[in-house]
Amino acid sequence: MNPVRFIQAKRDGLAHAKEEMAAFLLGYLRDEVPDYQVSAWLMAVFFRGLSQEETLWLTEIMAHSGKVLDLSHLPHPVDKHSSGGVGDKTTLVVAPILAASGCTVAKMSGRGLAHTGGTIDKLESIPGWRGEMTEAEFLERARKVGLVIAAQSQELAPLDGKLYALRDVTATVESLPLIASSIMSKKLAAGARSIVLDVKVGKGAFMKTLEAARALAEAMVAIGKGASRRVRAVLTSMEAPLGQAVGNALEVREAILALKGEGPEDLLQVALTLAEEALKLEGLDPGLARRALEEGRALEKFRAFLEAQGGDPRVVEDLSLLPLGEELPLLSQEEGVVQEVDALKVGLAVLALGGGRRKKGEAIDHGVGVHLLKKPGDRVERGEALALVYHRNRGLEEALGLLGEAFRLGESASPSPLVLGMV
Repeated sequence: MNPVRFIQAKRDGLAHAKEEMAAFLLGYLRDEVPDYQVSAWLMAVFFRGLSQEETLWLTEIMAHSGKVLDLSHLPHPVDKHSSGGVGDKTTLVVAPILAASGCTVAKMSGRGLAHTGGTIDKLESIPGWRGEMTEAEFLERARKVGLVIAAQSQELAPLDGKLYALRDVTATVESLPLIASSIMSKKLAAGARSIVLDVKVGKGAFMKTLEAARALAEAMVAIGKGASRRVRAVLTSMEAPLGQAVGNALEVREAILALKGEGPEDLLQVALTLAEEALKLEGLDPGLARRALEEGRALEKFRAFLEAQGGDPRVVEDLSLLPLGEELPLLSQEEGVVQEVDALKVGLAVLALGGGRRKKGEAIDHGVGVHLLKKPGDRVERGEALALVYHRNRGLEEALGLLGEAFRLGESASPSPLVLGMV
């Protein structure tokens, strides 16, 4: 194939053939096509877009550029993906609920970057827990426990990793077909039959508007259907952080409390909605989700999952085993009703404390974060604590400044709904 003609076709708004796209991109993976030509193509895609058919082809080429797992021999293999948010510990609640409801949840998860948290970082705050494993160990834990969460493997969709690194430095990240295909390529390679997508909308999310989030959801659902997977997307609000905890160990603590039925109502609502949709995709009774939670089976599944991956299962009973920094209350300078808690500013505050990464590979502190004592709709008196800040004297002044800006008080408030739609 001729790379220049291939780039020129997309520059001029013409359609690609699947064979040409595969030859160009797999040539890049083998270092036969230089990155400057792929950068030119990515910019052409950024401006011209890809058709639904081309987006599916791109996804499948990336998914099959490395190892593709086969989970078809396991009962009801399901996966859940979040587009990223602040305080979003839903995987830690949804996955055990689904595993306790008869599904197999065998998923690859990522680490946090900037103000959004990563599931692997949260789990690594549990003493001994490990996300690295061989494919044989991954499949064995999936079979034995029904729940396994592994750190993203370099063997799955390697072309996606290489393309994303290039998009990151060529200002081509914010392209809907490139975002959708990047997410779904990893989901297809991971082998689940049913996939529920939690697409976040609002200040703390990648997609700031409902219109943009719906477009992303529709693109990902179309890819899933084209690849013969069962896919449902749930649009959920990320104007305010989900739950009360933001920060790795704090979020694990809150997820365990949620599995005990003691977690914040908003977290439980989103987790149960996602679990019920996944069960429906598999033709199972959605009522199984709430029963698994109320009967304590989801909590037991979480304990078994921790133990299988080297984590200390005693953390389920003894939350003090989680590492936490020094506690400092954030006091309100005024009285009124909380109208807004800006998710982005809370996420940036935790980043300033050392609980997140400004660049890939950076070390993080699992024990820092923010526990919100007040959420939209709550009444606050002057001098009353709005939040508890867990810190180790790093970035504290910056974090307190951001948190002070995150809370907006007024005379009354009408909290927005959590679940905004489905695709």
